[in-house]
Amino acid sequence: MNDKKKAKDVIDIKQLTVKKRDLSKTILVIGAVFMVIFFFIGFLDAIGGLKTGLEWIDFVAIGLMAITGPYGFYVSYRHKQIKDIESRLPDFLRDVAEAGRFGMTLAEAIKAASGGRYGKLTPEIRRMAAQIEWGVPAADAMRLFAERVNTPLVNRMMSIIIKANDAGGSVADVLTMVAHDARETMLNENERKIAMSTYMVVTYIAFAVFIATIFILNSTFLPKMAEAGRQVAEGAEQAGITNMPATIKADVIPQIQLIFVIAVVIHAFGDGILAGVLQDGRIANGMRHSFIMLLIGLIGTRLV
Repeated sequence: MNDKKKAKDVIDIKQLTVKKRDLSKTILVIGAVFMVIFFFIGFLDAIGGLKTGLEWIDFVAIGLMAITGPYGFYVSYRHKQIKDIESRLPDFLRDVAEAGRFGMTLAEAIKAASGGRYGKLTPEIRRMAAQIEWGVPAADAMRLFAERVNTPLVNRMMSIIIKANDAGGSVADVLTMVAHDARETMLNENERKIAMSTYMVVTYIAFAVFIATIFILNSTFLPKMAEAGRQVAEGAEQAGITNMPATIKADVIPQIQLIFVIAVVIHAFGDGILAGVLQDGRIANGMRHSFIMLLIGLIGTRLV
């Protein structure tokens, strides 16, 4: 009976120490495969080996969307989860520090603080407290907690606390200092994000202006160009002129429109990456913006 109970405890501890799977690399690889497939279809369409009714640049845009959309949104979702966890970390450290001032050890303080509510951080804290109750040392439990959450802020904070606990002395003072440092770090990040959001909005506005410019050119300038070409050709035919010294080549209008679409795809992909980097300094977040801009650009150019 005792052996079964011990085996069950070992299994439970292993389950609590399992790190959440990060599917970002898998999603990126799958997106890259689809991108290559769409690029190949676009290549066949460009050389005339495949007739689909679409331009080859459309398949290039869809291929870019295949790699930027799923990966960008998944990474942004995980980043939001991490930020939600980190936002309550100072509160937890403060409560542990307060419990430590009443004479509790670090392990006892963690178990006492685990009864609080810390949003999405609560399940991880209770896992850590459960590990301590099952005999895992507090330093090891905190190390496993840092490995599960695996964010720069949590790793740094836990490393400081573990070293302070190993060195002895007043861990409560260290916890208070670390909680204050974590709060200041998050406030600085939020201020930077708010400040840089203005530039991200400017990037979207610039892209919208670019789309509007192409719409105006396609709806006013190019039709007038085609009409002028027809009038010149009709006038030359009526006058019996066979060799015009200068003509308006209206047959290049489809090539011009294709160049417009290519320019939109390039701008959408590049501006999206730039918007993400300006927002929080991460290219992965920029992929999400690239997907949105590519979708807007593809639909916009098809409507135009």
